[in-house]
Amino acid sequence: MQLQDFFEERLSRQTVFRDRNAITPHYVPETLPFRESQIRFISENLVELCNNKKSNNVFVYGKTGTGKTVTVRHVISQLLEFAKGKNLGIRSVYVNCRTHPTKYKVLAKAVQQFFPEENFLGFSSSFVNDKLISHAENNRHLVLVLDEIDKVRDLDELVYALTRANDELSRGSISIIGISNNVLFKERLDPRTKSGLCQREIVFAPYNAEELRAILDQRAKLAFNEGKVSEAALCLASALAAKESGDARTAVMLLLRAGEMADAQEKEIVDEEEVRQAKASVEEEIIYGMISTLPQQEQLVLYAISSLSSKDRGFTKISGETERTLFSGEVYEEYRSIAKQLNENAISARWYREYLSELEMYGLITTTASGHGIRGQTRLIKPAFDPKKISAAIQTGMNHGN
Repeated sequence: MQLQDFFEERLSRQTVFRDRNAITPHYVPETLPFRESQIRFISENLVELCNNKKSNNVFVYGKTGTGKTVTVRHVISQLLEFAKGKNLGIRSVYVNCRTHPTKYKVLAKAVQQFFPEENFLGFSSSFVNDKLISHAENNRHLVLVLDEIDKVRDLDELVYALTRANDELSRGSISIIGISNNVLFKERLDPRTKSGLCQREIVFAPYNAEELRAILDQRAKLAFNEGKVSEAALCLASALAAKESGDARTAVMLLLRAGEMADAQEKEIVDEEEVRQAKASVEEEIIYGMISTLPQQEQLVLYAISSLSSKDRGFTKISGETERTLFSGEVYEEYRSIAKQLNENAISARWYREYLSELEMYGLITTTASGHGIRGQTRLIKPAFDPKKISAAIQTGMNHGN
């Protein structure tokens, strides 16, 4: 078949989609259900910019798919629209720190947006920093939205430079909105840097099944032709996402893949069967997406858990019943062994316990306190997904990092 014929044939096919873009994870809807209080919190901390004053720095935490980024971008969009109408000197730039993981790259991305006609390639970090400050000095209030801020390797230097820049400004200001899955990332900062942050913080809780269903209803009306998604499909997609992690991105991806499968099979309606098929194909993508946002040491702890679980190791109760559950102590020893093999400094037992709590919050593991039938007091750990898939996702990330 000639490619021209192939494209023509695909374009002429019937589709369940009205606007496929509206059911992708990156789509920003005009209204954000169940995030009104978070929108208000962020807005209240930025409103001083409209009074020609510096705003608080804001740090936003939460699991993947809890609406952190889309909420921040929604607020910033509304702020800039208001500022334009009032002729206020408010500017903003969004930087994904996963793709710009150093102080220099973050600053260069910012000034490039503020000075699109200039080329800053090859200039020093101090020059780019001074350029940013001079832009703010012209009575402009700059808001830097730093998504996955914990991925910046020289984070302390970046945050210190941005917060101290305000000391040099007689007019204008520079504010930070940091977005992160990792509530512990500020522990990497020097005490002097943390003391100058003047930050406010908010945590986004996962969505429940009812909220996910309402979100999917909203998206489905935008994305699909009328009557092309069954009620059963919407219920199943929201229930699966709520059970796994309360992740709206997961729910949206399930419905997107289900729609694509319905089109591929030339079905007229997306039903439960397509959602079940989509779950199998989406799960690995979800796992990789969750794991790729974790700090390296946290990935190693998770890798130790998945590695031991893949070996069918666990404990045996006094009753003789065997469970696929691991002791906290043996996982820590496995982690230390893996860290040594990779020439990484092992974290302390205290940080290990913190990481276990975070991994459980993200929905990647489950933990329980040992109870009747177990000698001694310990923490019992299970991976929440297939351990072999978790291991494969971490290994993929390590290979990409190399």
